[in-house]
Amino acid sequence: MSRQEIPYKIYLKESEMPRQWYNVRADMQNKPAPLLNPATYEPMTAEELGAVFCDELVKQELNDTDRYIDIPEEIRDFYRMYRPSPLVRAYCLEKKLDTPAHIYYKFEGNNTSGSHKLNSAIAQAYYAKEQGLKGVTTETGAGQWGTALAMACSYFELDCQVYMVKVSYEQKPFRREVMRTYGAKVTPSPSDTTQVGRRILAAYPGTGGSLGCAISEAVETASSQEGYRYVLGSVLNQVLLHQSVIGLETKAALDQYGIVPDIIIGCAGGGSNLGGLISPFMGEKLRGEKDYRFIAVEPASCPSLTRGRFAYDYCDTGMVCPLSKMYTLGSNFIPSPNHAGGLRYHGMSSTLSQLYHDGYMEAVAVEQTAVFEAAEQFARVEGILPAPESSHAIKVAIDEAMKCKETGEAKNIVFGLTGTGYFDMVAYQKFHDGQMTDYIPTDEDLQKGFDGIPSFPGNEF
Repeated sequence: MSRQEIPYKIYLKESEMPRQWYNVRADMQNKPAPLLNPATYEPMTAEELGAVFCDELVKQELNDTDRYIDIPEEIRDFYRMYRPSPLVRAYCLEKKLDTPAHIYYKFEGNNTSGSHKLNSAIAQAYYAKEQGLKGVTTETGAGQWGTALAMACSYFELDCQVYMVKVSYEQKPFRREVMRTYGAKVTPSPSDTTQVGRRILAAYPGTGGSLGCAISEAVETASSQEGYRYVLGSVLNQVLLHQSVIGLETKAALDQYGIVPDIIIGCAGGGSNLGGLISPFMGEKLRGEKDYRFIAVEPASCPSLTRGRFAYDYCDTGMVCPLSKMYTLGSNFIPSPNHAGGLRYHGMSSTLSQLYHDGYMEAVAVEQTAVFEAAEQFARVEGILPAPESSHAIKVAIDEAMKCKETGEAKNIVFGLTGTGYFDMVAYQKFHDGQMTDYIPTDEDLQKGFDGIPSFPGNEF
């Protein structure tokens, strides 16, 4: 198909926005292992999970049989404010690289939160409101999830309490202020407001924190307040379900022009964006209908897939959350304060971990300075300043496009542009000033985290 026949931006009609989420677990032969009770090592029941999560979200979390789940109309009404989002042909980047590859990106930054996180935030806030709750608590790394949840809670008039990883709290003051503008209470984590926070501060004085720390504090806070539940912006099955709107729209837009992707690339922290983008394509691969190459891109400073262990581990540093079988660096692993705050989680979604373990997708780890070089290159030719998280996918998309230049193959490359980087200017400043460094943990560094993975029958790794 010629250039003239494919527009720069492919927009779906509002009527073509998905009416159902797609549940990739329904098509998986090897289902993700169940969450375990940290006290008994037995599978968590719906009743047990309901003490922490909203009732309807628990049902979605445990559902691995229904391929499609209806999206409530009130959530679709909210989606209409910024969805469907555009699929963009990166003609300018292709020209700059002088590659025969065709590069497409799904842009999820066209809302005030600046990221894809709003897709799940509005769903989780909706179910909290339907349950009659007073409010919710959560953690946030770079701040995209906290911002999105603050917006969603404001829409449904729910109280929102956010524990923000301390290093991001300090690096991203404007992201913090957007949350406060939408009525959220934002606390740097670890803090002295919770028992687990005080314990972590005593063990790691001066720490910049981690998502695992912030999760522990948010769960403790939700458990200590009547009418509150904890909500999470990544990792969980329910989140990947909500984010499937990304992949469903991407596939529908490509199908309009008969475009079949060869390579699909997403940044990988906990798995929300990657899982959402690849889910419907992965479903076709699982069902034997088509074949695609999937690449998960993670930071070299927090390499859960490429250097982690596939085992049951705590989802949080305080070890109060359920155990999840996932690729993990250990719940007490605290990564260096890199500037991709949304990619600092010690583990990976159990769904994506199982798919990776079964050989359905690849994973690569990239260093921070190379990521920002790619981000700057992309910004200069495509006109969007990308989030540091998104730029991991950009880096590998460029690498794959250059391989096509060497071989002469005109492959179709699709990647997820999870959001914008306009709240990440401290990171860009450090990159431009030459103050950004690449940290890669040693095997000895990682072993300290692995030593904390719980040992019990059946959890050998």
